[in-house]
Amino acid sequence: MNFTALIAAQRRYFNEGLTRSISFRREMLLRLKRGLEKHEDALLSALEQDLGKSRFEAYETELGIVRSELRDAWKHLEKWARPRRVPTPLSQFPAVSRVYREPFGVALILSPWNYPLQLTLVPLISALAAGCTAVVKPSAYAPATSQAVADLLGEVFEERYVACVQGGRAENAALLEEHFDFIFFTGSTEVGRTVMAAAARHLTPVALELGGKSPVILAHDADLDLAARRIVWGKFLNAGQTCVAPDHVWVSAEARDFFVEKLKTCITRFYGERPLESPDLPRIINDKHFERLLGLLKSGTTACGGAWDASSRRIEPTVLVDVTEDMPVMGEEIFGPILPVLTYEDLDELVLHLQSKPRPLALYLFTRNHYRMDRISALLPFGGGCVNDTIVHLANGNLPFGGIGESGMGRCHGEWGYRTFSHEKGILRKFSLDIPVRYPPHKGKSLSTLKKLM
Repeated sequence: MNFTALIAAQRRYFNEGLTRSISFRREMLLRLKRGLEKHEDALLSALEQDLGKSRFEAYETELGIVRSELRDAWKHLEKWARPRRVPTPLSQFPAVSRVYREPFGVALILSPWNYPLQLTLVPLISALAAGCTAVVKPSAYAPATSQAVADLLGEVFEERYVACVQGGRAENAALLEEHFDFIFFTGSTEVGRTVMAAAARHLTPVALELGGKSPVILAHDADLDLAARRIVWGKFLNAGQTCVAPDHVWVSAEARDFFVEKLKTCITRFYGERPLESPDLPRIINDKHFERLLGLLKSGTTACGGAWDASSRRIEPTVLVDVTEDMPVMGEEIFGPILPVLTYEDLDELVLHLQSKPRPLALYLFTRNHYRMDRISALLPFGGGCVNDTIVHLANGNLPFGGIGESGMGRCHGEWGYRTFSHEKGILRKFSLDIPVRYPPHKGKSLSTLKKLM
């Protein structure tokens, strides 16, 4: 595919101005909704083929979230796009000042393999709602879903409006050589640096949804039954291959063994006595990541799980104890079904310690104390998170979702995603009445009067 010609065609189409119409944008979102309904079985089957996701989990974590984003954008688009009037200083009287949200133009969306449907279509919905055209590049690591998405988008949209490019690293590199008006990337921090460096050559604005080691903190007053249940669900969803999965847990030293037993109970309840045979445990995406995770299993002591099946690329939900921060499992984002449980003696000292760490995409705190909730949330910088739960903050389209520092920049979901793909342009409209105080010569004009006006 000639990417230069493709982008030029999309830029010509964008410059015609059709995508700026609210009615056009809503019609395109409606077309996508109908396409999703028609292709639902193919999309769910592709997710099962690539990641071993049950249809329930695939809908819960991918297709259901996409449909929710679509409904939200279609419903609120007119309000999001409405120009916003802002105050005008007296020195500019008589005038009216407004902020207009306009689309950036031709957008590139680079999506990952772990949620290959959701993390492709959610930013696409934001781009289309904002009035952009888009080139979408799904991950080659999820080939069945990549093909299913390409079939969907190819049927619903013209290529000069939305194009889906398949392929691997060569295609990614070639696309990043091109001049886009905006780039939205979801993936690892390492690749995020490459994307940002490529964007810098054209001074292209970017949104980077990255990752990191998202911690869970159990305060002394945490409800351990609730915490175990929600941590096990959030950690082992998609076999731990979630950018906001609980990466590791901090619990007080005296409560560790008691809490680990509760984790074991929940794992058995969710996945049975033989988790590798459970239809609710997805597989690891490929051999490379499978072998990497087997290496991480050697850290600390296995308190639960630890078995694997190479033929199906499944690893049991595993809990590790006696883990220190210099071990391999704590040296990188785990991105798999392995949960280290670490201990602390003093919560305030733990917070000070975590302040020295890279800023994670998510943080989860379990406590019943409202003061502690506010204090820890204020002291620890992180992208977003939950109190007394995990993962579910990203299911609320009214909340901004994104990272900070090494975990990313920019926001997605709902109006936040719409704003990400929009340039906010300020325009002051001046009326014909002219007050000559600003014009030279200034001799004899009162500086004190000017100070009052400005």
